[in-house]
Amino acid sequence: MNSLLWFRNDLRLHDNEALNIALEQAETLLPVYIFDPRQFGLTREAGFPKTGPYRLRFLLDSLADLRARLREKGSDLIILKGKPEELIPDLCRKLEIGLVSYHEEATFEETQVEDALDDALEALGVEVDSAWGATLYHVDDLPMDIEKLPDVFTAFRKKAEKFSDVRELFDTPESLPPLPKGAPEPGDFPDADFFGLAPDAPSHRAVLPFEGGETAALKRLETYFWEQDLLKKYKETRNGMLGADYSSKFSPWLANGTLSPRFIYFEVKRYEKERKKNDSTYWLIFELIWRDYFRFIALKHGRKLFWSTGIKGKRYDWNRDQAEFRKWANAETGIPMIDANMRELNETGFMSNRGRQNVASFLAKSLNIDWRWGAEYFESMLIDYDVCSNWGNWAYNSGVGNDPRDRYFNIVGQGKRYDANGDYIRHWLPELQGVPDEFIHEPHRMSVPQQRSAGIEIGNDYPFPMINLEQSYREIEKRGD
Repeated sequence: MNSLLWFRNDLRLHDNEALNIALEQAETLLPVYIFDPRQFGLTREAGFPKTGPYRLRFLLDSLADLRARLREKGSDLIILKGKPEELIPDLCRKLEIGLVSYHEEATFEETQVEDALDDALEALGVEVDSAWGATLYHVDDLPMDIEKLPDVFTAFRKKAEKFSDVRELFDTPESLPPLPKGAPEPGDFPDADFFGLAPDAPSHRAVLPFEGGETAALKRLETYFWEQDLLKKYKETRNGMLGADYSSKFSPWLANGTLSPRFIYFEVKRYEKERKKNDSTYWLIFELIWRDYFRFIALKHGRKLFWSTGIKGKRYDWNRDQAEFRKWANAETGIPMIDANMRELNETGFMSNRGRQNVASFLAKSLNIDWRWGAEYFESMLIDYDVCSNWGNWAYNSGVGNDPRDRYFNIVGQGKRYDANGDYIRHWLPELQGVPDEFIHEPHRMSVPQQRSAGIEIGNDYPFPMINLEQSYREIEKRGD
C-alpha cells in the first residue's frame, strides 16, 4: 500500500504514532508538510501576524531538521503550499495513496480542516487513520469523559495521576520506505512574500539560541538532564527569569512536536532511577500535566476558549484603548518588571513563565484591556506558541478561565521577590543600569539628585509609570465585588 503521512505539530521521528501507523502496511511512504496560508494570516481581534518572525524561523529550522532526518533514513519531506483538505486528496488520486495518517489537533480551526479532509478522503475511498500524540496522557486513557473534565486543574490532576498511565513510546524507525513513483519534487520553503514577513533569529541576549528541530530538542534534554544535572533542582529554580538553565526550556520543541512529552516523562523516570528522585523530578511531570489539561480543556469547551467571556462566560467591560495596549506591547509602561519581560519577548520570542503571568495580569487586570489582544500578541511573538496552553493561560490569568480564585499579581512585589537585585531588569533595560537596587523596581521614586547620580532622567530616558499600580489593585477588587 502507498501511505501518506501528514506532518503538522509533530515534527519528529521519535515517539510518532502517526508515522508508525503509516508504516504498518506501507510499500511506499509520502511524508508531507503543507504551509497553509491560513496559518500565516492575521489574528482575528487585533490583526497581528499569526506566525511572527521568531516562530517562523524556529518552524523553518525544525522542518529543515526533519527533512535531514528523513533523508538519513531513505525518505524525504515534500513541501507544499495551500489547503491540506484540497492538496492531500489530490495527491491521493495521482499517486494511488491508500492510507493517510496524521496527528489530531484540539481547537476549532484545526479540527475543521481535519473534518473537511476526512470527508474528501472518504469520498475517494482512502483510509484515514489519525492518532492522538500531543499529550502525556492519551485522551482515551483519561478517567473521565471530556464532557465531565473538571474545570479546576487540581481535581483533574489527582484523578489522572491515580487512574491513568502513560503509554509506552513508539520506536524510531531504522529506515523508511521509498517515495511513491511519481511523487512531487521535495520543494523549497516559501519565501517572505508568502509569509508576509521574513524569519528572524533571537537577539544575542536571549537565554538560549533556540535552534529548531528534533536534533536540537534531544540535545537540550541531554544537556539539561544528564550533562549539567539540572533536573535535581528544577523546582527551586523554575521561577527564575535570567539565564539558560533556571528551567528546562523544552516548551518551544514541545509546541511544534519536535519533542515528545512522553519521551520527557520516561527520561525523568530514568533519571529518578539512575540519579535522584525528588520534588523537582515530580514537578517537571506536574508541568507536563498542566500542559495536558489545557489541551483537554480546549476539547471540552471548543470555541469558548477564544471568547472574551471565556469558558466561565464571565462578562467584563473590557477596555480597548489601543494607545495603552501599544505601551504594554512596546515595553513602554514605565514599570520595569513589565517592560523588561516585554522587551525580552520582542527581541527573542521567549519569556519566562513568571514573566508571562505578570505581563498578562498587568494587561488584563491592571489595565483592564481585552485579554484576547494579549493572547494574540503572544500568538504572533512566541516561539513556543501552543494554541491550547497560550489561550488557556491567558484566560486563567484574566479571570475567565480555570482559576477558581480570579487573582491578580502585585507587579512590584513579584519583581522584588523574583528579581530582588534587579539583574534581569538591568539585562533587558540597560538604561536602568545605574539605578540602585532599592529603586530598581520603581525608579520613578528617585529624587532628581538621585536620578542624576544614577545617570538617568525619568520621563526622558525611561518613562514614568503609565498608571498607579496600587490604585489599579483597588479598582480590580471593586470589579470583583
